[in-house]
Amino acid sequence: MLVDAHCHLTGSYLAPDQVEATLARARAEGVTGFIAVGTDLEDSRIVLDLATRTPGVQASLGVHPHEASSWSPQVAEALGRMLADPAVRFVGETGLDWHYDLSPRDEQELAFRAQIRLAKALRKPLMIHTRSAPEATLRLLEEEGADAVKGIIHCFSEDRAFAARALDLGFYLSFSGITTFKKAEAIRDVAAWAPEDRILVETDAPFLAPVPYRGKPNEPGYVRFTAEVVAELRGIPSVKLAELTTRNLEALCGWAPSS
Repeated sequence: MLVDAHCHLTGSYLAPDQVEATLARARAEGVTGFIAVGTDLEDSRIVLDLATRTPGVQASLGVHPHEASSWSPQVAEALGRMLADPAVRFVGETGLDWHYDLSPRDEQELAFRAQIRLAKALRKPLMIHTRSAPEATLRLLEEEGADAVKGIIHCFSEDRAFAARALDLGFYLSFSGITTFKKAEAIRDVAAWAPEDRILVETDAPFLAPVPYRGKPNEPGYVRFTAEVVAELRGIPSVKLAELTTRNLEALCGWAPSS
């Protein structure tokens, strides 16, 4: 049994009439659990509705750094109400993206800090996006005491030094299809090295499809290809990798096969 620890099933990513068939294909590949991610307030509403009515789907709700300019007291209040729902396992996708800078960096930081504080208030772990901002991401997590709630560094794309500091904060490292790319040496090194009780696998669908689907739209069912590569890098059977990543997700956020 595999769980996709981070996928997008709503909004512009996947039409509502495609969700059921997409999840059916994933289940046929042995993927039985899905953390569906919201990236702004409206998307989070749709994700929550999906999670409350779809077996095996749980939610992570937040405001992505690309959407940080939308942050306001009203958004914080509305998001906080949704985050209290038991179908919501994580706060986010939140963090910093200094590669695209689609929102000003100071607004990204404001929204990020606010969502860390929401996570602490609700005692729910964080779903972290970080791109081209490794030091700033870790600094904000440390300054805001994110070790109190822990969370996931989703789509891990840094090196051992970053990983070590994230692990010290209690975070889990989630490996995406990038791990199947032969030239992603630093990421593959961390996937082989990280403690077995702190690793997860994800698709970030519809982005970053693994080999052999690289360059095509990604789907939750493709997480098995990433899992197979991570297992190979660690020298363990794929079945064991599936078991331990599912167990790790349950330990972090309470997700269980019956959810």
